[in-house]
Amino acid sequence: MPELPEVETTVRGLARFLDGEILARVTLNRADLRRPFPPGLVQALTGARVTGLGRRAKYGLIQTDRDRTMVFHLGMSGRWRIEPEALGKHDHLVIETGSGHRLSLCDPRRFGSVDLVDTAGLAAWPPFAAMGPEPLSPGLTAGHLATALAGRSAAIKLMLLDQRIVAGLGNIYVCEALYRARIHPEKPAGQVSRAALTRLVPAIRAVLDEAIAAGGSTLRDYAQPDGQLGYFAKAFDVYDREAQDCRSCGRPIGRIVQGGRSTWFCQRCQR
Repeated sequence: MPELPEVETTVRGLARFLDGEILARVTLNRADLRRPFPPGLVQALTGARVTGLGRRAKYGLIQTDRDRTMVFHLGMSGRWRIEPEALGKHDHLVIETGSGHRLSLCDPRRFGSVDLVDTAGLAAWPPFAAMGPEPLSPGLTAGHLATALAGRSAAIKLMLLDQRIVAGLGNIYVCEALYRARIHPEKPAGQVSRAALTRLVPAIRAVLDEAIAAGGSTLRDYAQPDGQLGYFAKAFDVYDREAQDCRSCGRPIGRIVQGGRSTWFCQRCQR
């Protein structure tokens, strides 16, 4: 599933072709993805000017001068294609701009979604209202984590995947951040020391910043909008490296299952 760096990379790629553009034509090639496309989506977007693009957690935002924002989620296999030579059966939403660009939302497994939300009400939109701070924002601090995790017996790995604690963190980057902060993924969240949380916050930011700079991580179906692959996977310290040597101590990387997801970690470095 595309995670925060992949969505951020996608939004930045789309901005080069959409920001300031008139949406001359919007076409739906099926009625739904994970759920139906919003009623009136084509009418609301056709002729509108894009006034900005952004991201909230793992959602991409395309804002228009009609005070409506198209919110998209890439699900498991979704990606935007820029200037596709030919449209395929999985190109379910197609946008053509006044200057001649064509972009398509391609989602073979159809686990993604598209919503249309009043721009002024974005913060109160139910999927966003309950979210915690963005991990790259000043709102993510050791103090915030200490308060949110106080008394929690669930594993720190699972708590960091809870979007109410931090918005947008996914399995790959939580594994990597916990390794950098030297925190064992099974440690009860309420028992993680303030010193460890102080290490964790910059570790989260660093791993996300590096992944964005590398264009994300190419796993399964993900690629950037221009078709280029993300290269951060080559820099993984623990993710998907079971039995390989830890880059710090040389001990084999271990793997456990938490909440139905694999967790990779160093059995010596992480306490």
